[in-house]
Amino acid sequence: MASAAKSLIQTLRLHIKKPWEITGPVADPEYRSAVQKATEYRVFCPATVPAKAIVPTSLPETVYDIKYFPRDQRRNRPPIKRTVLEKADVEKMMKEKTFDLTDFPRPYLTAKVIEDDNAIGGGYQK
Repeated sequence: MASAAKSLIQTLRLHIKKPWEITGPVADPEYRSAVQKATEYRVFCPATVPAKAIVPTSLPETVYDIKYFPRDQRRNRPPIKRTVLEKADVEKMMKEKTFDLTDFPRPYLTAKVIEDDNAIGGGYQK
């Protein structure tokens, strides 16, 4: 009796479809669900890969280095030089005359402006 019920259920499964399988993309015989089964999801652990990676070897001069830090130009700068001034050095620099008045350019205006003293009312006519 139990086997007859099982076979009846299996034949009904083949012929009767769920409502969402009647039309749409699911009704296509080539449709494959996007959700994977638990046995298909992760066949092996990422830490235990069955095959080792094959790394090609060549002359070290011809292999391009993908690391960033040897190609970073900011790291190739010469070191910054710092000078520590003591009090005696500062006093010596203050005593030295480092510039002359001839080092500066002459001003453009070399003539004096003469104002009219006879202007009545500050230059405005009444």
